[in-house]
Amino acid sequence: MTTPIQPTVQPPARRTALITGASGGIGESFARQLAARKIGVILVARTASKLEALAADLTARHGVQATVIAQDLTQPGAAQQIEAEVSRLGLTVDFLVNNAGFASYGEFHLLPLRHELEMIQVNIAALTDLTHRFLPGMVERRRGRVLNVASTAAFMPGPLMAVYYASKAYVLSFSEALNEEVRPFGVHVTALCPGPVQTGFQDRAQMAESKLIAGNNPLLSPMMSAEQVAREGLEAMFAGQAVKVVGRINKLQTLTPRFLPRSLVPRMVKQTQARSH
Repeated sequence: MTTPIQPTVQPPARRTALITGASGGIGESFARQLAARKIGVILVARTASKLEALAADLTARHGVQATVIAQDLTQPGAAQQIEAEVSRLGLTVDFLVNNAGFASYGEFHLLPLRHELEMIQVNIAALTDLTHRFLPGMVERRRGRVLNVASTAAFMPGPLMAVYYASKAYVLSFSEALNEEVRPFGVHVTALCPGPVQTGFQDRAQMAESKLIAGNNPLLSPMMSAEQVAREGLEAMFAGQAVKVVGRINKLQTLTPRFLPRSLVPRMVKQTQARSH
């Protein structure tokens, strides 16, 4: 009796995600959760030592390839350097997670201009540059995902954080437009919109005096954990969802500007995040 020939079982293709701002907060949570799914990670942030420690831990825990690229995204040529290193290593980016970003707090005319321009460079320019470098390959392969971290701030103007709110409005609009362009090719772009998250983000922005962080406003959603935000963001990304607002109260807040006079919204936001004393 002839033994039937068993079909050759091909091992699953190795998938890789590039994550910016991966040294802590939501970025680190993205990396840990993706590695737990057996997806290789390319970790990008300024501090090499933090990335190297995380990479070693992810490899030990999950057996995935974890690559470190130390790069300061405030520098205009950073995205080009990242792309060159990815190419040199022979890696393919299947999932691009544009997580890096920061804010500042205070009246715009009193804040250092250099800091505001660096914010635009990271929150807008680097995100756009990296997306343009890695999205064409996804379209060509007819598979891939981009996850851009926006914010509930994207839905309204934000006095006392004017540039930050404006930058996130760009991320939301950009992501929605791109998703419509590339979805016929099996590729999706998701804008993740969390509210305040328990990370070092607020400390860097020097927001300790803001009512938004001090917890003096009962109408605001409580700060969520980075792990929860990352989990819901990745679920939305894999599902091909265009926009994901995390948290019920946050979802309601993003709808509020639609029902108020436009002139009233900036005043309301300013009051919400005014100094608590």
